[in-house]
Amino acid sequence: MSYANGRRFPKRATLVVGVAALLLAHAGPATATPATSVTAGPAPRGNVQKAMEELARVPGVVGAVGGAYVDGEPIGLGSGGSRLLGGRGGPIPVDARFRIWSQTKQMVATVVLQLVAEGRLGVDDKLGDLLPAVVDEDLVARADEITVRQMLRHTSGIPDWYAGEPKPDGSEGDPAFDVFDFTTRYRPVDLVKWSRDRPRTGEPGERFTYSNTNHILLGMLIERLTGHDLATELHQRLFGPLKMTKSYLMVEPPDGVRGPHGHGYYPDADGRPRDVDRFNASFAGGGAGGVVSTAHDVSAFNRAFTRGRLLPPELQRVLTDRLPDAPDAPDALDAPDSPYSPRERRSGCGEDFYITGGLAPGSVAMTFYSQDGRRQFAVSVTLSTKDTTRAGQAMGKALEAVFCPAASAER
Repeated sequence: MSYANGRRFPKRATLVVGVAALLLAHAGPATATPATSVTAGPAPRGNVQKAMEELARVPGVVGAVGGAYVDGEPIGLGSGGSRLLGGRGGPIPVDARFRIWSQTKQMVATVVLQLVAEGRLGVDDKLGDLLPAVVDEDLVARADEITVRQMLRHTSGIPDWYAGEPKPDGSEGDPAFDVFDFTTRYRPVDLVKWSRDRPRTGEPGERFTYSNTNHILLGMLIERLTGHDLATELHQRLFGPLKMTKSYLMVEPPDGVRGPHGHGYYPDADGRPRDVDRFNASFAGGGAGGVVSTAHDVSAFNRAFTRGRLLPPELQRVLTDRLPDAPDAPDALDAPDSPYSPRERRSGCGEDFYITGGLAPGSVAMTFYSQDGRRQFAVSVTLSTKDTTRAGQAMGKALEAVFCPAASAER
């Protein structure tokens, strides 16, 4: 996987890149001590609509939609570009749904830890004991040694079913499946089986190595312990209580994004962008990246999680404590498809922001949030290219334009 070099921001504060939770990378574990304190008093506010219009001008971006929130109240919504490629389809509604991809993982992990709080399992319980089928059917090597904690923190060594073979130059290859297969239904257990013949990435608990397979298994575990499907548990435990009224889990084809929304595109073998709006829901792997949400809803979840409303502190730290041997992070805004531990990024904002995000063919979604949980900026872009680097950089600029308009104007 290759990463572009990122430009540095003014020195007035840092944007702390906390967790790039992508379909190719996870929303934790990561934490960091802010380099500067939150600015006292009300933060300056830029024009979200203008920021989205600027974002939509980035080459390869078809459309953009986003919303900014302070203390749960919207300070601006906006969209730019168009719903369909080539300016067709009209504008994206500012309250449109979009796929949040691997931001799903943090939600699934939260549900698992809520079950821990209820005494229905322990974080150090073994995968083989909790899901005997993975042993009986030889789905996961060394399942009798792998713990729930290790799957949550991506130290299980379980190989990733999703990622394709790297290219000769070391860059990420295409996904390990047919992006344009919109109809075949694959069960979560089928995806786990795909990973079985791949080499393990380390000893259980040895080191952080990102794998979507971890969260597919965690979703299966939730269903076995509760007797409910994962969609029901997410709704009952998160979407309903947090009034995330437009959020749901895509489960299988032909599930898609409900209501008018932006369509993403992915180049075929001839380089022609093809509409992947019907991206196969089963490829999202349920617990790995299947949630559809809105700027309002994903901000509501992020705010509740950050403020400790969803988990006891000791269990929340399972997701937020930084691994001591986690690898140095690339610049997530330049390479938003990368697993990493936190690092600082210079910003013109008067406070520190963290990131959670996700991507897959056709789109990138990110949520920026302040450490105190007061401020969120959620944004999604649809694409016509495989390259996500420029879109990631531009999403960081959009954050500054919204929450640091004066500093943004200086550059």
